[in-house]
Amino acid sequence: MAPVEGEVPGIRIGQWLAPSCVLQPPSRGRQILGVLAGGERPVNDLVVKLGLSQPVVSKHLRVLREVGLVHVRDEGRRRIYRLNGPSLKPIHDWVKNYERSWAERFDRLDVVLEDLKEREDGDGGSGE
Repeated sequence: MAPVEGEVPGIRIGQWLAPSCVLQPPSRGRQILGVLAGGERPVNDLVVKLGLSQPVVSKHLRVLREVGLVHVRDEGRRRIYRLNGPSLKPIHDWVKNYERSWAERFDRLDVVLEDLKEREDGDGGSGE
């Protein structure tokens, strides 16, 4: 079956939607992933680092675990979470396809903004 435009190859729509919702800024899931990018952490460390309640952090960790963005292991009575980097790779690869297009558009925007600035400066900046 041919991929639908905008579809991430190798990922079913449910697998794509859940992580993409979690990664939307601003989100607690994204904050948690940011902390875990620095290495494994127990839940209590995440609570302290993020300034959130333990139930809130645990709820978001459960969602992140269910969509495969984090792994958990038990260490005694503690649950240690870590980022599942390979699960983010398909999303990274998909976004990377658009990087060139975005860069070109930003370059064109820079030209337009510079032109507007020059026109404004030429008018003496009066705004009239």
